Formats: sequence, structure tokens, C-alpha cells
Amino acid sequence: MTHPPDKGPAPVLALKGVSKSFGAVRALRDVSLELLPGEVHALAGENGAGKSTLIKILAGVHRPDSGQVLLDGKPVVLHGPGDARDAGIAVIHQEPTLFPDLSIAENIFMGRRPKRTYGRIDHPATRAATTALMRRLGVRIDPDRPARGLSIADQQMVEIAKALSTDARVLIMDEPTAALTGSEVARLFGVVRTLRDHGAAVLFVSHRLEEIFEICRRVTTLRDGALVAGEPLAGMTEDDLVRRMVGRDLAELYPEREATPGEVALRVRRLTREGVFTDVSFEVRRGEIVGLAGLVGAGRTEVARAVFGVDRWDAGEVEVAGRRLTGGAPSAAMAAGLALVPEDRRAQGLVTSLSVERNIGLTGLRTTVRAGLVDRGAERGRARDWALKLQVKYTRLADAVSTLSGGNQQKVVLAKWLATGPQVLIVDEPTRGIDVGTKAEVHRLLGELAADGVAVLMISSDLPEILGMADRVLVMHEGRITAEIPRAEATEEAVMAAATGRAAA
Repeated sequence: MTHPPDKGPAPVLALKGVSKSFGAVRALRDVSLELLPGEVHALAGENGAGKSTLIKILAGVHRPDSGQVLLDGKPVVLHGPGDARDAGIAVIHQEPTLFPDLSIAENIFMGRRPKRTYGRIDHPATRAATTALMRRLGVRIDPDRPARGLSIADQQMVEIAKALSTDARVLIMDEPTAALTGSEVARLFGVVRTLRDHGAAVLFVSHRLEEIFEICRRVTTLRDGALVAGEPLAGMTEDDLVRRMVGRDLAELYPEREATPGEVALRVRRLTREGVFTDVSFEVRRGEIVGLAGLVGAGRTEVARAVFGVDRWDAGEVEVAGRRLTGGAPSAAMAAGLALVPEDRRAQGLVTSLSVERNIGLTGLRTTVRAGLVDRGAERGRARDWALKLQVKYTRLADAVSTLSGGNQQKVVLAKWLATGPQVLIVDEPTRGIDVGTKAEVHRLLGELAADGVAVLMISSDLPEILGMADRVLVMHEGRITAEIPRAEATEEAVMAAATGRAAA
């Protein structure tokens, strides 16, 4: 007697031939996806590939124009996020949305808190349920602690606990590791594996390819709103996945170029800020890219902020093209030809309520103001020129910059500073949270700037990026520079040895 082949578990949630348009823009075209119980499934693609639209359809925010959403094999119509939650679908966003002044327990059970007789809230039961959820996740957080002040990692744990409290069977994790340290990512992955082993279906979205290969079993890749492939990750390489996402090889991420350093453009001597960094000295020459590496908390961002004048230093000197700067004076730094693209583009690099053109024009108001009024034509022309140079994808320059994808927002921040014609450009985590295609464009741009004689200081936690882009690598450990490594000798092992204090300067 023959038995039919084992087809494996049936999908908990699936999309079948789904299409979605917004006006003339086709966000999704005939896309199918299956999420299986006990499996972590990756969703890959560039910014603008349709990932966010797909997630919003699964979450009940959007309804497809055609095609079906299937729950346990049966077609369903999700009229809103409430329907998705009732169906056991939960979304863990990159930036958690908690009520900061409510306790963790109140956030988890908002609108669903256990009641005593006469409708009174059962506070002990709420706390006990929260403690049980946190224990299940392997996390120790006081249920009565206010959400305000929690790290992003702990906020995500609260969101996951909230999903478990609703008996969610499908977890959609949208860029959950973008703002986490290495140890926090490891803790999150431990929780994801626990959820997977208990039968949850997890859809995992990340621009970090190494994470996809570490935690996921299968991957669905989108390009320009269309399905490229849905397949197992076994046997695939990062280069294979990049080729599916952007149609080109991973090697193209780092453009080949010959560095021809000129005179010193930025000189930092014995810079010290008590308790933050000590005796930091280095130089950056025209036409070269210097990488600043180190573990999170080593003081890299703090040095950049001090050099630009955002934070005051206690001792030391900073010179741009021989011009000595005064601590705590960003305007003087800008006047000397220094530009800083900050790590947190949304909080520090953009005014999200303003338009694309206004954001690009903020650093050039002195040149576009006539008789106390902004010359809108000049501002728009300047913004259009830089948006074209950086290949920013937008609908209208007058639209709020918040409507752009993360990668295009990063390009707007770059455009804003490049419009000042800087002699020295400091870029802090220039490609964090953006897709591989946009990452390649940013790398190409930095290479072109160096070729044009700009001195570039690049801070990055992405070691392949540091090794692929930098002509020299400076490594920080606990507030000090512990090594300077030329490109020919820079390896991951050498950089990590210096970053952990195992190498002498």
C-alpha cells in the first residue's frame, strides 16, 4: 500500500495572487506568500519593492485590489487591524508604539485588562499575567515600570508580550533589529526561536542579510512590487539573494577606486571629553575615506558630535583646513567647511513635518533669503538639482519628507549637507536601515566625493562596509583610539581585536 507524500504543515496565513495600487503606482503585482507554523520566513527586497504594502495587507491596514488573503486555507477579508488581531496576526514594528506614561502591564493589556466583579480592574491579575509572559520570553522586566525610558530592545519585548497575550499565531517583525546592539539582537533571536518552536509563524523583514541567513528557513523576494521568488535559503548565498533583490552582485556594493590623498583637511589633536572619550588624535586628508570603527559605546558618535561642535570638549584642538574651531559652535564648523550626517536621520537629520525641498534647503537659507523672505524658486531649484544628483525617489518636492522611504530620507540628509560644498564630510552610520541597492548608491556617492577632493570620515558598525570603503581604519575602544590600520592590512580579525582592547595602538 502506497502513502501520499508528506506535504508538510498547511500555511497558517497566505496571500494568493495579491495586487494593490495607489493611484497610478502599482505597489504589488500578483504576489503570493505562504507562512507556515513553526517557521521563520524572510521577506526581502529594496525600499520601494512592496514589502510595507504587503505587511499592511496582512495587518488589515490595506485591502488588496485583487487576489486573496487565506487564513488556515480559507479566504478572509480583514477590514482593519482589529480583524487581523482577532485572527491572531500581530505586527512588531521597528519603532515600538507604547504609551510612555503607562506601566508595562497596562501597555500589554490596554483595552483588555482582567476585571473583577462590578467591572473593576484586577491589578494583581494584570501584573501576574505580565510576569508570566515575560518569563515565557526569558526577560526580567518589572510589570509596574513605566514604558518611558525603556530601551528599544525592551520596548520590542513588550510588544512581543502584547502579541502573545492575544494568542497571536502569526508575528510580523518589521526591521526589528535596526536599532539594536549585537547582544540585544542575540536576545531577540533567542525569543524568536522560542516562538518558532512553540508553533508560531514568523515573517521577518530585515536589510541585514546575515540575519536573514541566521534566523530564517525560507525567503520571499520582491522587486518593483512583483514576486521574484519564494524559496528555501538552504544552498543560497548572500550574493544569490542580492542578485534576486536588485539584479546585480554583492561585489558592486563597494566601488573600486584609487585613493590619492592630498593635504590634511581635518586635524584632531588630543581631544578629550571627561567620562566620554580621552586623548583622541587623528587626521583626515582630502580625497580619502577614513573609517572609524568600534563597538557600540566606544565613543565614535560622541567624537563626531564634539568635532562638529554639537557637544563641547574639555581639552584638545580641532582644525579644518588649518582653521581652528571653537568647541560647542556648529555654525563655526559649518562656516569652516565641515558637515555632519548624524546617526539618527529622523530625529537629528530631518524635520519630518517639512517638505523635501525645505529639508534640503535648510543649510542654505542664507543664500536663498531675499529681503528677509525665502526665495522659493531658488530653494526649489537647489532641491531639484540635488535630488537629481542623488537619485532621490519622490512624488513631489513639496511633499513631506516623512512620505519618503528610509533610504530616500537618508539621501535627503546627504543632499542637505552636500549642498553646503563641504571640505570635510562626517557620516555616522550612513547606510543603517536602508536596502542593499540604496546602500550601493550611497557608497558610490561617497567614493565620488573623495575623488573630488572631499575628506570623508565614515563611522559604521558594519565591518564589511568599513573594510570595503575605508582607505584607513581608526578603531576605538572605551573612548580611546586603539589602532590605525591601513587598507591593505585591515581585516575583520584585526579590527575586532582593536575594538575589544586586544591590540596595542
